[in-house]
Amino acid sequence: MLTADEAGVVLFTLEVAALTTLLLLPPGLASAFALARYRGPGKSALETLLSLPLILPPTAVGLALLEAFSRGSALGGWLAGRGIEVVFTWKAVVLATAVMSFPLLVRSARTAFEEIDPRLVGLARTLGCSPAATFFRVTLPLAWRGVLAGAVLAFARALGEFGATVMVAGNIPGRTRTLALAIFHDSQVGRDDRAAVLAGVTAVLAFAALWTTEWLSRRLERRAEE
Repeated sequence: MLTADEAGVVLFTLEVAALTTLLLLPPGLASAFALARYRGPGKSALETLLSLPLILPPTAVGLALLEAFSRGSALGGWLAGRGIEVVFTWKAVVLATAVMSFPLLVRSARTAFEEIDPRLVGLARTLGCSPAATFFRVTLPLAWRGVLAGAVLAFARALGEFGATVMVAGNIPGRTRTLALAIFHDSQVGRDDRAAVLAGVTAVLAFAALWTTEWLSRRLERRAEE
């Protein structure tokens, strides 16, 4: 049974993961589509750069974010001058989870865009569709499975993010503590039983997200076949 504080942590984590996923969709889809269509020089370097958060230690990513958004940095000072505090706030949690989840969404969506028959896109253009209309009426519907999979992976990654979050947001009860941070805290203070409960909740949430995606995919496929 979850305590009131633990239930608050679960709710906060779900809110952060959902907000992160929604915020990532526009830039993630734009990046994935650009990578799928671009064939010029520097593509490999750009793909590598976007994938760096998957390779670097999360604490290293968190340290970079901390340096970039602290008050002593140019960006952090500029934001602070406008009354926007990022470091050690809920915004830092969203920032850290977004940076760590972004590559998963982009890689999945890019693969889906690359698998679309370019003749279908060309046909839509010859029928008078604008580039934007072609994307939303042809490209995106054809790539929906990859986009959905990428969004769910990003959501699941946001649920379990730890290293970057603890660096840039801290582990502040009631403000920045997520499920991953709560599990770590309980384990450190000897409350292994509570840590195990929260770990189980995390696993259930991740399973539910993945299962829902599979169910939705099968349902949409059946409708398309009818």
